[in-house]
Amino acid sequence: MVQSPAHPDLTVRDPLAWDIFAVLKRMGGSAHQAVVIDCVAALHRQRGDDVAKPDLAQRILEAFERYRELFFRPFGEGSMRWALAPEFA
Repeated sequence: MVQSPAHPDLTVRDPLAWDIFAVLKRMGGSAHQAVVIDCVAALHRQRGDDVAKPDLAQRILEAFERYRELFFRPFGEGSMRWALAPEFA
């Protein structure tokens, strides 16, 4: 679970969101969404999960949008780069 003073009620139980969080954290807090998708797919393959990349890519993009208090677009809407919210980076 992720918590911050700015979002004390934020509870993220979605394992995919945690995977995205871990990838962005390892990449210094931000990355192009294609890189995040590739890295999350690699994590799933390492765990032995079946990876249908188009399906996974769509789920990742949905998670980015669903957890906007955790992820944001540092270069504005329309950008393909995502980052961890500053309080989580």
